[in-house]
Amino acid sequence: MSKITGDVIAAHQLTQSEYDKILSLLGREPTITELGIFSVMWSEHCSYKSSRIHLRKLPTESPRVLQGPGENAGIIDIGDGIAIAFKIESHNHPSFIEPFQGAATGVGGILRDIFTMGARPLAVLDSLRFGRLDDPATGARNRRILEGVVAGVAHYGNCFGVPTVGGECVFEPSYDGNPLVNVFALGVFRHDEIFYGTASGVGNSVIYVGAKTGRDGIHGASMASAEFTEESKQKRPNVQVGDPFMEKLLLEACLEAMKTGAIVGIQDMGAAGLTSSTCEMGSRAGTGIEIELASVPQREPGMTAYEMMLSESQERMLLVAECGRESEIYSVFRKWGLDAVQIGSVTSDGMLRVKHNGKITAEIPNRALADEAPRYDRPHTAPLQIAPPDAPDFRSHDLTGDLKKLLASGDLCSKRWVYEQYDSQVRTNTLAGPGAEAAVIRIKGTKTSVAMALDGNGRYCALDPRQGTKLIVAECCRNLSTAGALPIATTNNLNFGNPERPEIMGQIVESIEGLAEACRFFEVPVTGGNVSLYNETLGKAIFPTPVVGIVGILPTAAVVPLAFQQRGATVVLLGGIRDCTPAEFGGTQYAKAVLDALWGKPPALDMDYEKRVQATVRELVRQRAVQSAHDLGEGGLAVALSECCFGPEKIGADIRLDAVLPPEMLLFHEGPSRILVSALDPAEVFAVARRNNVQALTIGATLESRLIVRNRNEILIDAGVGELHDLWRHALEHLLQTPVLVNTNV
Repeated sequence: MSKITGDVIAAHQLTQSEYDKILSLLGREPTITELGIFSVMWSEHCSYKSSRIHLRKLPTESPRVLQGPGENAGIIDIGDGIAIAFKIESHNHPSFIEPFQGAATGVGGILRDIFTMGARPLAVLDSLRFGRLDDPATGARNRRILEGVVAGVAHYGNCFGVPTVGGECVFEPSYDGNPLVNVFALGVFRHDEIFYGTASGVGNSVIYVGAKTGRDGIHGASMASAEFTEESKQKRPNVQVGDPFMEKLLLEACLEAMKTGAIVGIQDMGAAGLTSSTCEMGSRAGTGIEIELASVPQREPGMTAYEMMLSESQERMLLVAECGRESEIYSVFRKWGLDAVQIGSVTSDGMLRVKHNGKITAEIPNRALADEAPRYDRPHTAPLQIAPPDAPDFRSHDLTGDLKKLLASGDLCSKRWVYEQYDSQVRTNTLAGPGAEAAVIRIKGTKTSVAMALDGNGRYCALDPRQGTKLIVAECCRNLSTAGALPIATTNNLNFGNPERPEIMGQIVESIEGLAEACRFFEVPVTGGNVSLYNETLGKAIFPTPVVGIVGILPTAAVVPLAFQQRGATVVLLGGIRDCTPAEFGGTQYAKAVLDALWGKPPALDMDYEKRVQATVRELVRQRAVQSAHDLGEGGLAVALSECCFGPEKIGADIRLDAVLPPEMLLFHEGPSRILVSALDPAEVFAVARRNNVQALTIGATLESRLIVRNRNEILIDAGVGELHDLWRHALEHLLQTPVLVNTNV
């Protein structure tokens, strides 16, 4: 009688057809350890089995790309023999179950992806999405998740010693049961310091380094490849426990060991732990790996082969070292107080062979686990229709009050409460940190700085995944350009619901195709990323939420602030007022915060015009022809003007417009390709705009401490900058401190 029953197969989140394929590959029934190995490597989290055929549509090459998708991180040449490695990863499911450790180990994992390539991590950004903080049913839980996630990110980054320099934080009902925690990291190194995750050289030694293996994180990868149910709270053992101080030691030891020349390949033990690191290294090199689990350092007694292979204990790496040079590796790791033990060797047969006390417990072809994992072209239909197409009546009787409501809303208010918990200045490279258009870090010893931005907009993607994703790429590139940086490459985190539902798969396909089109047009190839699916709770999916991270380069001296700098400067709107239809107003923050509604479609994007606007502002910033620069994003013109007033001096503005749009649209529509700049002498602004065939409108001047906006002499907004700033500055703290009124009738 077979030991592997249908219930056991289902518990490993494998389908019957996948199990049949395992039987065909092995020519026999798998051992329970082999079944566990297949379950994690063939999980959505590790194999991308639903998205891989569509991800091939993304542009991945440019003269700057030194390493594209397929390695631990993408690598881009930034000149003078210097390269940067960067990537984004998700830790959504673990952060729902255990917010602090889920977020903390998300940071630890992405940092290891960077330094396993040989790069020293220089910066972290986080993209966070939570449910409503004031909802009677879910508000208390959402606050607990928010506080735990932020504390986890802060704890790991601060203790490790890497600055968290920016990101985004969004609140939306669709994330009530499924928060998103996406973490981006970037590191720097020279071209001759790059390492890859390959197990080459038959006879070379496979060496385990870092923390000991425990039972935490077992089946974490497959847990992250399933919807949440009422039983999900029981999955705490699937969440890893991190130690940032040990990871700091591991970083220094790995970088030092790399300099010995004895290391042939190196791989992080991330999702699927020892399983993924062994079979992926072997698969890339076309070799086999044989290991003896009895040699693996363990922190708990009596661990089985199944537990050791599936454990996702943190702060562990796998090295392949030249045969005969193992002592050089051991010496370095002894110096840093870390385990370094030979657990196996590279073989010529292409097999992952796992022994436990001399007995073979698993013997599987590496390529069957990694490169040849199942791939599905899942049925897809038109994306799920989330909102009605028609606009409600949105005439306002208090535009100043509407602005205050927007500034005090969770999405648009200051996130100081979040980022003050992060050390954004450690290592003294940060030129622009949290709250800036884009984070900017200098590369010491060069005249070059690197800018980074993360952007996402689930509301626009809910209305139209393709157009919404294109707008995200444009927004991210615009943020970099407004900081003076030339966008050069992209990483992405695609967060969606259950791909087995054709309407959700339709969202995924449309979003990827929009991402491909925009990245190709803006010349920002995709060097890697992450796909997080099954973000559903009790059958309810999140909004389709692609998060795009783009990096750019700029001269170190080019950074310009977003806030107005002094009274008497001319305020110019690059890109013009732009038109807006009622349908294009339905995904705005005004529709969300003021009207509590969602409808219509995203605003139109002219990518050619957007590119010219970006070129214009880059040139102005680099020439120091402007004192400030701030793009118009969520909240539109009125919110951008307010944020420009929130600098240290609280400089206001007198804005005079001449437009035919309804006042609500004029002030709050979110049409792209628009940037606010201020200059004492705007002549150069107009000259550069003319050369790029970009509209540049003088819309007013800065003044002391008040924001006044008129259209055709009618005052639309009149408010003190101090009052607006206080609302914006303290709103998140107020949301967290206000008691949640529980509906006892529910």
